[in-house]
Amino acid sequence: MTDARSTVRIDKWLWATRVFKTRTLAIESCKAGKVKIADLKAKPSREVTSGDIITVRKDGMNKSLQVIAIVEKRVGAKTVAEYLKDLTPEEDYTTAREHRKAMPRFSRSSTTPRPTRKERQAWEEFFAKENE
Repeated sequence: MTDARSTVRIDKWLWATRVFKTRTLAIESCKAGKVKIADLKAKPSREVTSGDIITVRKDGMNKSLQVIAIVEKRVGAKTVAEYLKDLTPEEDYTTAREHRKAMPRFSRSSTTPRPTRKERQAWEEFFAKENE
């Protein structure tokens, strides 16, 4: 349901429209400069209004989203289309899918021990930097 307000914080809107799983992830992306409004980096407290174009760098691609309506509370997945319009070209999604398929998959043999938490975090950090 649309709020009576005409603006809302960008981090709250991104979380409410299910672009990010948690509000903390939305805040971190804003702070890292991965969220832009009109090609300007957006701080988490930046207000968005209806009609704004938001660019989000996520999953190795830039997603362009247009704000249709303002929402503060998280909405169901089926109703997200009422609040945003995805302007990302289909070619970008296709390229990202192909890139993910081409990424090497690592498997371990049954004799190899599982990685420790520290090792796993090091791998995740390495691949996150590679995908940026």
